[in-house]
Parts: sequence; structure tokens; C-alpha cells
Amino acid sequence: MDHKRELTSVDLAALEGELADYAGAKLDKAYLYTEDDLVRLKMRDFDRGRVEFIIEVGDVKRAHVAAAEHVPDAPGRPPDFAMMLRNRLSGADLVRVEQFEFDRIIELEFDREDGSTTIVAELFGDGNVAVLDEHGEVIDCLETVRLKSRTVAPGATYEFPSARFNPLTVDYEGFVARIRESDSDIVRTLATQLNFGGLYGEELCSRADIDYNIPVEEVTDEQLERLYDIVTEMGSRLREGNLDPRVYYESTGDGDAEDPENRQRVDVTPIPLEEYEHLYSEGFEAFNDALDDYFFNFQREDEVEGGETKRPDFEAEVSKYEHIIRQQQEAIDDFEADAEAEREKAELLYARYDLVDDVLSTVQAARADDVPWDEIESTFAEGADRGIPEAEAVVGVDGSEGTVTLEIDGTRVTVDASVGVEKNADELYQEAKRIEGKKEGALAAIEDTREDLEAVKQRREEWTADDGGADAADEEDDEGEPTDWLSEPSIPIRKNEQWYEQFRWFHTSDGYLVIGGRDADDNEELVQKYLERGDKFFHAQAHGGPVTVLKATGPSEPAKEVEFPQSSLDQAAQFAVSYSSVWKDGKFAGDVYMVDPDQVSKTPESGEYLEKGGFAIRGDRTYFEDTPVGVAVGIICEDRTEVVGGPPAAIRPQAATSITVEPGQYAQNDIAKRLYREFKDRFADETFVRKVASPDRIQEFLPPGGSRMVDE
Repeated sequence: MDHKRELTSVDLAALEGELADYAGAKLDKAYLYTEDDLVRLKMRDFDRGRVEFIIEVGDVKRAHVAAAEHVPDAPGRPPDFAMMLRNRLSGADLVRVEQFEFDRIIELEFDREDGSTTIVAELFGDGNVAVLDEHGEVIDCLETVRLKSRTVAPGATYEFPSARFNPLTVDYEGFVARIRESDSDIVRTLATQLNFGGLYGEELCSRADIDYNIPVEEVTDEQLERLYDIVTEMGSRLREGNLDPRVYYESTGDGDAEDPENRQRVDVTPIPLEEYEHLYSEGFEAFNDALDDYFFNFQREDEVEGGETKRPDFEAEVSKYEHIIRQQQEAIDDFEADAEAEREKAELLYARYDLVDDVLSTVQAARADDVPWDEIESTFAEGADRGIPEAEAVVGVDGSEGTVTLEIDGTRVTVDASVGVEKNADELYQEAKRIEGKKEGALAAIEDTREDLEAVKQRREEWTADDGGADAADEEDDEGEPTDWLSEPSIPIRKNEQWYEQFRWFHTSDGYLVIGGRDADDNEELVQKYLERGDKFFHAQAHGGPVTVLKATGPSEPAKEVEFPQSSLDQAAQFAVSYSSVWKDGKFAGDVYMVDPDQVSKTPESGEYLEKGGFAIRGDRTYFEDTPVGVAVGIICEDRTEVVGGPPAAIRPQAATSITVEPGQYAQNDIAKRLYREFKDRFADETFVRKVASPDRIQEFLPPGGSRMVDE
């Protein structure tokens, strides 16, 4: 029995209703696999999450939603057709999925603020995919078609094939008339004139108890009525989604077809067929799922040689994606460098504002008097010979562009001579932003490639697990070994936002949460909303310190008294002094006190005033005298992937790697960049560092004032 390789008109009629439920999904990215003539649309659905839609129009012709693990790995460089789809559809919403008439054509319409785009998949003949604008004009297509009956070509209005007779919607008179026009037998008439195809032509005859080969003229009116009722009932089931999808198997030898080792898939249908009663079948809840199962496994079964399945060359695939990632990372680094160079030029203009302003004013005055550009250039050259600083800074004048090139502190900056310093600097900043926008696109691309790499690795693991053998044994031997995250080439991102991340925070080495305010507003909120019975309140004796709370319980748990270990108390005290003005003043130690929540009040003593973020403390205090400052910033990779910061004794055990800082000469943003570069050097997966530990995120964990790295 031949394997099914194409969807039928009946299949698409059944599929139309299921696909309509995906309306509202937003398209993320489109791919084209040229070898298979396969288009992949990666979408996001509010309820379902990731949605992968496959359209294949090569030797296999299909269109359905596929499981994420069943989609092919993304190709390398996207061809023009894929780039066109991305440009037109990125961020667009799927609004309509329809079968055209009763043909093997399906339309997917997407809407975006800038217009509507429709993808038309032709699952007949040689197959084709055409992309239409809101006016029905072909933007591009996989195959150009120029026939007497129709044309499908870029720039032309898309022409559907002549509408096919739809037996599922025709009335009884039209149904009978269509059949009576035929001079063939009934099964061929149902297959060709009523467009059911051979399989469903036979199925309808079986259900109506009509001999396949009876000539049309010999079919009785009673038989036609019965046949029409069966077709009507089938049409209703397809439209209403009252399906019972089946994948049918055929025995591969003398064994039992119910044994997975002795069977292979041969067909998939939206409803059970009497024609296949002799075959083993597997039921599915949705026709999409059945199609995905069939075509994915059909292709895998097609790879069987000599009774053994060929092992895909996973190593080559991994190598390919790792090479792509390296290239993408190089591009990202180039974008970063270019953006930084533009920002530095802008800052140079402001740093030498008077010089630049003098040059621009000179050019503007000369042009106002219609002085030629070459004469302006000569004037600057003469001024440079006389040692005039402004003239010496000019290294080029371009009259055709209206620009002047300056050399400022060894860097050449080209400025628009018609505008002032601020406008030129702003344009350089805008250019830096534009380049960073390209970097964001490259970051999204590398994320997709990383997903594809992980998918290949996952398939390799599944293959190894299924195959057993030495690889599995090796994995068992390695079980329990800690992961060396610094050498991992690809680290998965795992995020789980927590309520306390709006504040400064860390977990002590004993697992207790410590939170601290970043400003007066945070201090107010911490005391009024999060300070509860059983907690401990810490504050540096110096002015300008954060409220620090050592939590006994979470915000949703009942308050209770806890006997905190001394290590947690010491770490909370170090946290309180490190983020206070003690650090900012360049000191290496300070005093900290601790009290219970009921000792903290917003009510001042008589005649006193409490500023915002300030509190009155009553009763005895426990002091932590001469507490050393100390902060470590690290990156954790287990369970969650994120930057953490706080006392070194708490951070070092939980982080894959950490860096300790102390009061020093570098401002917050400068030391953050230094730490970022150091982390990038430590991790093999630099992209991971960029995603979870950017300088901005690192800076959130650094104390106010200057810092420097501690040699370890």
C-alpha cells in the first residue's frame, strides 16, 4: 500500500475548523527550507504558547500545526523569500484560515498596523506558496506560474484555479445532476467529477452499499439519495469538527501490526474509514495532532535502510549551529563596538564644545557669504600653518556633502557644517541607537540559533536514550558530577521573577532572604509592607543607609519567630553597612545595629521631625561593631539564571563564578562594565553573560560610590 504524501480536499475541509482556532496568534519568525520547499511559520499564541505551522509543497504536500520538537532545525542564512515574510509578517496577527472552495488550497491571512498579508498554499500539482498584499497582488512566490488559465507571478494579481465543484455544499438536485452528466462508473465519477479522490470515492460507495464499478446510468435514484445523505452527513461532521482522526498502520512483515516493531504508517484521515477496517489504527484528539504524528514519523520511517534506521549526523548539525553562533556573536560584538564608537564621538564633541563650535560657526558664516567650499578648506589649511588650534583640528572639508571632518584627541569625527554642536552630537547618539537596534535583531537571531542548537542536542540525547549502549552508560557514569558552567558552550536561560527583586536583595548562606531599600521610597515600603513579626531590622549607624530586613518568612506566609544563625545575622549586617554611605566615603568598616519590628516607628519623638525614609527606633539595640564592608557579584546558573550580589560569604557558594569588590576609584557604571568584561572572559558562552548579566544588571548590585575589583 502506498504511503500518503499529500493532503486531500477532505483533509483540508476538516483542518479548516481546527486551524481557525489559532486566530489571534502572533507571528514571530518565518523560515524557508529550499530543499524541501517547506515554509515554517513560528508564532506565539496567548493560550498555547509557541505554535509552529508547517507548509510543505515539494514531494510531500501538507499544511498543519506541528509540535515544537517535530519542526526541522532552522536553516543557516535565510533566503530572500524568508526575509520578505519576516519583514511583512513579524508581529502580525493571524486573522483568517480558510480552504479555497473544495480545492487543495489553504489561505492564511495576517494583519498588522501597516497592512494585511495573505499566504496562499497550493497543495496540488507541483505545489506552490504565494504571498499576497491586501489588494491580492503577488509580492513573491516559490514558483512562477504562467498558464493560459492563470498566472501566479510577482507583481501580478493572484489568480485562483477555476473553482472546483464542492460536493459538501451542493443541494440534492445539483448533486444528482453532476453525477448524471458522467459517462463513467460511479466510483470514478465521485473521485473526479465530485472531487473526492479515489479513496473517498471508494469509501462513499462502501458506505452506500453501491458497487464501485456500476455505470452511472445504472445507479438508481434510491442509491443516489442514500449517497447524498452520506455525503451531507460527512460534510456536517467536517464543518462542525465532529471528527475522530486516525493514523493507519500496515504490517511490515509476518508479525502482528499491533506490535510497533512490525508496522509502519500508511495514511491519516480526519474520520475512521470503512475502507481501512482491516488496518491497525491509532486515534487522536485533533486532526492536527494526527497529521503531525503521521508526517513526522512517515519521514523518519522513510529513512530506514536495511531494517535499521540511519543515525542522523548530529555532530555535523551541532558543529554547523555552533559555527553560526560564533559568526552571529562576532556581528553582535561589531555592532557594540560601532555603537560605542558613535557615542564616544558625540561625547568628544561636547568635551571640545568650544573648538567644534568655532569651526562650525566659521563655516556657516563663510557659506552665508557664498564663500566656495574649496576656499573654506584653503582658509583652514592656512590657519593650521599658523598654529590656530581650531584650524589644526580640521582634517577634511567635503563640499558635496556639506561636512567637515575634525580630529579630536586622536579620533576623527565628521560633522554636518549646517547645524550646531548639539544637533551633530544628537545625530551621533541616534546613529548609535540605530546600530544597537541592529544588535537587538542579531541577538534575537542568535537566540533562535541557540534554540535550534538545543533542539539538535535534545534529539541527540533522545536518540542515544532510545538506542542505549555505550553513550548511555557514559552518561550514567557522569551522573552526579557538578556542571562546569563556565565551560558550557550553551547555557539555557531560566527566569522566574520574584517579588523581592524590586529591592536590593540576597539570600544568606543559610537560605534566609535579606532585602534592602534603594531609596527613601523603598525604605518606606519595606517597613510599612514587608517588616513583620519575627523579622530583624538592620541599619548602619552612618547616615544615608538602606533599611535592611532579614526575613523570617515570605509575604504570603504567617509571621513566626525564628532563631537566626549567627552567620545570617552577620551577613545581613555586612549588607547594611556595605550599601550605606560608609562605602561611598571610602571606608572599609562601620557599625550596624539590629532591632525587632515593634521597635521601628514612623512616629517621631516630641519636637522632632522624620524625613521621608526615616524611622524612629525605640528600645535596646544589638550592635555589630566595626563590621567590614564587602560585596561580591556573581552569576548563578542552577534553577535560575541571573546576577546576584551581596556579602561574599553568601554569594560565592551559590554562584557559578563571582567577583568581590571593595571601595575604590571606579564609578558604579565603570566598575559594572569592568565586571561584565571579566564575566565574559570567564564563560565560554559569552551570549549567556550578555543576556543575564549586562552592565546595567550588574550595577544594580553595586554599592553607591566608587569600587574596584579585589584580586583573588
